[in-house]
Amino acid sequence: MDYQHLSTLLWREQELLDLLLFKAEEKQYLIVSGKNRWLPRIAHEIEVVLEQLRTLEVERAAVGEVLAERLGLPANPSLRTLAEHAGAPWDELLIKHHETLLVLVSELRGLSDANRDLIANGLAAIDEALLSVRPNDVRTYSASGRTTAGANRSVSLDGAL
Repeated sequence: MDYQHLSTLLWREQELLDLLLFKAEEKQYLIVSGKNRWLPRIAHEIEVVLEQLRTLEVERAAVGEVLAERLGLPANPSLRTLAEHAGAPWDELLIKHHETLLVLVSELRGLSDANRDLIANGLAAIDEALLSVRPNDVRTYSASGRTTAGANRSVSLDGAL
């Protein structure tokens, strides 16, 4: 385990974060276009990517521990700490990885917040629409076949009576 292995893991993490960003944008498109049918599928795809990221994070942490031990650093070092103690050219490369990861995570947070707002606004609109329907506005049919507002209420009978 060395810097090359860590760099390879970081590249893979960037690819997965980029894929996650794409999936989040797909989800936003589905929400905005009202194609709710596909939301469970995209949610599953996002969960698969997140699971891959979790697995990769464990491997990256293990590699970071080995490098920290070699450098005489405390356990569980941050990527920034490893970069500061790595020799050239790894120091610059690790810093670039760190900066790129920060940008991707920031973009993901923004998109996730926007999607959450879209869903919340959609639910609020549904609630408002449901509250606008009043029981007195519901029309039923009279014995003559005409509609009446609130004069009669519908009743269902149980055949066992």
